[in-house]
Amino acid sequence: MKQTVILGGYTKKTGAGIYSANFDSANGSISTPEPFVTGVKNPTYLAISKANFAYACAAGDGEGGLATIDLNQNPAKIINTTFSKGGSPAHVSIDEARQLVFASFYHDGRAVVYKIQADHTLVEVDRAVHGGSGPRPEQDASHVHYSALAPDGRLVLVDLGNDTLSTYPVSDAGKLGKATVLHLPVGYGPRHIAFLNDHLAYLVGELSSQISVLHYDNGAFTIGDTRATIPATWTEHNGAAAIRISADGKFVYVSNRGYDSMAVFALKDGGLHLELIQQIPVQGSFPRDFNFDLTQKYLLVVNQNTDNATLYRRDEATGKLTWLQADIPAPEAVNVNFLPAE
Repeated sequence: MKQTVILGGYTKKTGAGIYSANFDSANGSISTPEPFVTGVKNPTYLAISKANFAYACAAGDGEGGLATIDLNQNPAKIINTTFSKGGSPAHVSIDEARQLVFASFYHDGRAVVYKIQADHTLVEVDRAVHGGSGPRPEQDASHVHYSALAPDGRLVLVDLGNDTLSTYPVSDAGKLGKATVLHLPVGYGPRHIAFLNDHLAYLVGELSSQISVLHYDNGAFTIGDTRATIPATWTEHNGAAAIRISADGKFVYVSNRGYDSMAVFALKDGGLHLELIQQIPVQGSFPRDFNFDLTQKYLLVVNQNTDNATLYRRDEATGKLTWLQADIPAPEAVNVNFLPAE
C-alpha cells in the first residue's frame, strides 16, 4: 500500500517545518523526507481534515495560532492564518461532524474553538481559559496540552499545569457549556489521552511518567489502573509524550523522552488493566510523537533532538516492535501523519 508521510516540526535550527515522504507498506520502505510546505514558522502539530486541508499549529512574530493549508493544490498552499498575541498551540484536532477545530494553547492555559468556513478557513467561536498550578516546576500555571472529542461529542481538555481533565459540552455552533472536572494526583502532569471505546480511555502523564486507565461516563472520568512508562531504576529526567492505541484495541503505545524508548502495553480484562510487554530504544533522542502506518504493520517515531525518524515493524499478534531503520532524516520533527498516496 502506497502512503504519504507528513511530518510537522520546528524551524528553530535546520528544520524547514513540514516535510513529506513516500512509504510503501509492501516492503516497509520510506523515502527521504523533503520540505513540503514552507513559509510557516514552527508548524509542530497538524490535524488533517477529510477534505484534505491541514490545520497546523504555528507561530508568528510574538503571536501564535493555526495555519490552514490546502493539500489539494500542488504545491500545497497556505490559505489562512488565525494568529493572536501569545504563544502558539501545542495540539490541534478536528470535529468533522460539526466542522469545528480545537487548538490547545499550552503557554496561555486556554483552548480555542474555531468554526470551519465554506472556504475551509477558520473563525474563532469560543474559548476556555484555565487557571491554577501544580507542585512541579513545569506546573507554574495552567498548561492546556490537548483538546479533542470524547466519543459522545464532548470536548476533553488535558491540563498539564493544574493536573486536571475538563469535559465540556459542545453545541453545533461550537459554544462550550459548563465543564465536569477530574482532579488528578498532584504532579501527575497529564499530556494526552486516547479513547478505546465509549467508556474507557488511557491518559499519559508527562511529568509522572505514568499511564492510567480512565473510566468515562456521561462526561465524568474516574481513574483506574496506573502503571509506570519507565523502569523504577531510571532516575534521570523523563517526559512521557505521545500515546496511541492500536486499531484492534489490544495494545497501547507511549513514547518516553529521556529514557528514549517506546513502551508497549497489552490491554487486559477488556481494557481495564495494563501490562507492560516491551521497552524498545528509539535509536535517537527525545521522541516527541509517533504513529502507525495505515496498515498498522509499521510504526514511525520522530526524535526531536537527533533530527531522525525511526521505523519499526509491528507484530499485530503480539503488539511488539522490531527495529527496521533509524537513519531517516527528520530535522526538528515532532509530529507524524500517514495519508493514502494520491
